Amino acid sequence: MTTIHEKTFSVGKYLVSPLTRLTDAGSYAPSVSIRSGRGSGTHDRVLRFVARFDTREGAHRYAVAQGLHWLGQAA
Repeated sequence: MTTIHEKTFSVGKYLVSPLTRLTDAGSYAPSVSIRSGRGSGTHDRVLRFVARFDTREGAHRYAVAQGLHWLGQAA
C-alpha cells in the first residue's frame, strides 16, 4: 500500500490534509486529517473512509469534500 500526501490547505483555524492510499487491490482509499492548534495544544482528527475509487483524483476529491463537510463548509 502506498500513501500519497496531497496538498494541505487552511480553512479558518484548521489545517486540512487530504490523503489517498493505493490499496493492494489496486483501488484508492481516501482519508483526511483535520488539525487545529499549535505546539502542545495541537489536536488532529483523522477520518478514514470505506469508499474506494478507481482513480487517485476521485479519492482526493472525496477526501477534500468530506473534510470541508466535517468543518461545515461547502465543497
